[in-house]
Amino acid sequence: MRMRKKPNLEQRLGQCAAVLAEKPEENRGCWLEKYGQYQHLHLEIGCGKGKFTVETAKNNPDVLFAAVEKVQSAMVMAMERAQKENVDNIVFLDWDAADITSVFAPGEVEQIYLNFCDPWPKSRDAKFRLTAPSFLRSYADILVPGGVICFKTDNKPLFEWSLSVMEEEGWQVLDVTNDLYLEAPQGVMTDYEERFYQQGIPINRLKAVRTPNVKTGADGKPPRLRNAALSDARNC
Repeated sequence: MRMRKKPNLEQRLGQCAAVLAEKPEENRGCWLEKYGQYQHLHLEIGCGKGKFTVETAKNNPDVLFAAVEKVQSAMVMAMERAQKENVDNIVFLDWDAADITSVFAPGEVEQIYLNFCDPWPKSRDAKFRLTAPSFLRSYADILVPGGVICFKTDNKPLFEWSLSVMEEEGWQVLDVTNDLYLEAPQGVMTDYEERFYQQGIPINRLKAVRTPNVKTGADGKPPRLRNAALSDARNC
């Protein structure tokens, strides 16, 4: 469902300018130098309203969190949340993840979070999934060796498809579960995740490690995705 444009959006964005990287491409290769009090750089792609972003940043004060979101109506709520809670180790990027290598240099990021991204269930749209080969190769370009992707979704067909693609692309997949909260809640939840948990919807989670065998942008354009439709179109 498309989020409606928020009232006074431009004004609200202006009030949050202190936490927005207005020209993030100028920070490529020097994020930690510019924000010198942090030791690590983590990236969240699709931060939404920012619940996960803000709470995770609070728990990791030595990490600079770069939160990417191209839907301004969602991002402004995340920015307001960060400012309200005085969390200063987050910088927001109004950017498209398809061009992520323009704002982060090779080996600059240690960890990437992908939380409850759009499953794009039709085969013709599979290239837009944030776990499609083209995206995975971009992530490999900006992650340090041994860097990690943390991926969570409530959509099991998307999860199984993503797991298969990650393995084909050379990632080492660890900590795979189809019911993250089987015994009890753990870690920080997103807004969506909290709602799904309350409804009893299982959460799928995995971690993918960048190995020396991972395919990168240097391996060229990935082959065209075929027969990639998801059998479950829920949440689309």
